[in-house]
Amino acid sequence: MLTANRSNIGRVRQVNEDQCWVGSLGGGIAIAVVADGMGGHQAGDVASQTAVDTFRGAFEQHADKQSLTEQEGKMLIRQAIAEANETIYAMASRNERYHNMGTTVVAALMLPGTAVIGHVGDSRAYRVGDGGIQLLTMDHSLVNELVKSGQLSAEEAAHHPRRNVLTRAIGTDPVVEIDVQSVDWSTDDVLLLCSDGLTNMVNEEQIVGVVADRSQELEAKADHLIQLALEGGGDDNITVVLLQEQPTGEARGASA
Repeated sequence: MLTANRSNIGRVRQVNEDQCWVGSLGGGIAIAVVADGMGGHQAGDVASQTAVDTFRGAFEQHADKQSLTEQEGKMLIRQAIAEANETIYAMASRNERYHNMGTTVVAALMLPGTAVIGHVGDSRAYRVGDGGIQLLTMDHSLVNELVKSGQLSAEEAAHHPRRNVLTRAIGTDPVVEIDVQSVDWSTDDVLLLCSDGLTNMVNEEQIVGVVADRSQELEAKADHLIQLALEGGGDDNITVVLLQEQPTGEARGASA
């Protein structure tokens, strides 16, 4: 599996509250997670770092696994995110400084021919391939609820002053509902995981223009997406993870 991951503080924020991690199990099964933290007094970066560390620890317990079924993958993703939720909620409950801290999470487990996606919040997963770009996740946000109910158009939602208000997040409640799905996967597809610092600054047409460009290596594509978000204003932290199945016969690519 070829992977690239980048995170940038952006042009406005004083702290990068985004975190990401890419790893693999024994059989070369790739795992990736992006978390975008929220909360005052630097609690957002504590929440996102805790989520990624907890998620990573949950999967490292299975590091010697050579294979997983789709159902096992879904169960592991759900358990890892639930454990992150419990850990952050407990921290926030014990320490007033961390009161109400939380984070988004979007995670992927790459199995042969299948990607298992889990998410909470408004960080997103996209599949980019010959058929264009497909958003795989549904934002758990106030404006998305208003769009679904017909009270806002997609265009209005993109510029709504409350577009960052989440209806679901990791760590803000003792139990959280986690969306988990599996999608078919081909060797020509690229999976993009990202925080809203990318999607609020860069539209889908721009994203597919970069990611579908076969003349660029995966790491160059990640750098290009970050640069587009900075050029668009860089109002938030920006995190990008790209995963693509290694073409047969090519040398193994390393994580960025």
